[in-house]
Amino acid sequence: MRNSVPVGAVAACAVAALVGAGGTSSVAALSGSDERVGSERPTLVGWARLPAETYAAGTEPSGSALGTEPVNGVKVPFAHQPIQGFSGIVKNEDGSFSAISDNGYGKKNNSADFLLRIHRIKPDFKRGLVRVLGGISLSDPKGLVHFPLTRADRKLTGADLDPESIVRAPDGTYWIGDEFGPYLLHFDRAGRLLQRPIPVPGVKSPNSPDLQPGEEPDIGDSKGLENLAISPDGRTLYPMLEGTVTGDTPQDLRIYEFDRRRATFTGRRWTYHMDAPKLSVADLTAIGPNRFLAIERDNLKGDAAALKKVYKVDLDDRDQDGRVDKTEAVDLLNIANPRELGTPGKTFEFPFFTIEAVTVLDDRTIGVLNDNNFPSDATRVPNRPDDDEFIAVRLTESLSRP
Repeated sequence: MRNSVPVGAVAACAVAALVGAGGTSSVAALSGSDERVGSERPTLVGWARLPAETYAAGTEPSGSALGTEPVNGVKVPFAHQPIQGFSGIVKNEDGSFSAISDNGYGKKNNSADFLLRIHRIKPDFKRGLVRVLGGISLSDPKGLVHFPLTRADRKLTGADLDPESIVRAPDGTYWIGDEFGPYLLHFDRAGRLLQRPIPVPGVKSPNSPDLQPGEEPDIGDSKGLENLAISPDGRTLYPMLEGTVTGDTPQDLRIYEFDRRRATFTGRRWTYHMDAPKLSVADLTAIGPNRFLAIERDNLKGDAAALKKVYKVDLDDRDQDGRVDKTEAVDLLNIANPRELGTPGKTFEFPFFTIEAVTVLDDRTIGVLNDNNFPSDATRVPNRPDDDEFIAVRLTESLSRP
């Protein structure tokens, strides 16, 4: 199995801390002054982990529908809410990040006691650890959700919605992409829903509360709004589906345009073509007007993993083939690791099943996080749940370069 040694047993990262003047992010220092190190391919310059068994202190029990037998050696149910699986991330001005978990345990029927939450986290690359600094819970106190919720107090759970992507607007509110509808969701700074869930036009998943009797879904289970980006000027959202809509060309995914000020889809959309059938696109983040980073991956892990990449995406379709242009930025299974951060060896691999968050740290460095699907996935070490890992990767060229 790839990287099968216990990650926690490896020496902490020998990397400068990701903190600059005034506490703001200063990731340029991560790679040190030697630009030649690993310059022929992207290089790992920071690694930190959030231990799998990390729980939010003082929160309610969770995992009651997972049975009573241990999962990968972890006793279930849990006394508190696990802080697991990062599916989306937003960079904060103080060097921390706002990150969301998905619906909890993968299905509606086993996640009713998983409370949806935006966590505030901060990687400490010097010590190789991710700190949890707090967070906010998601709720619907105004009764805007148009279908019955699990809880009478209208705190949102993984049986209600499946949040998979997140951006923050200039006004400080959050927009989140959901897979169950799929819906766009708008929350205030405190995590309170501001608008009725906005459905993706003409698309319904098998879990959609809006399916009518006898109506067939037109997108696969867990293939909704895994991806969501916001334009640099904050005016436009770019929701993107994870799976192909029935009737579309296989391997083609839809990217939509959403006018944030009018709170409506504009009707404009683009097509992203995946490298092969049965792949997924698991995150989308803006790097300029009409330009993005996207995570494209297979649904395999460990030794079986074959494709885990980050691409630069251009909506302008310069080659005029009717699909957005994309160029490889990082092969996540082949990252130079001259300092042997995180795992031994001069090549670092990120072979997780669900790699679902990418963020820009500076013009040459990106951060990538996995969703560990706690407690189910055991990729690094057999029968031991995966940690959540936050890696910083120095690219071979500037993100601003077309």
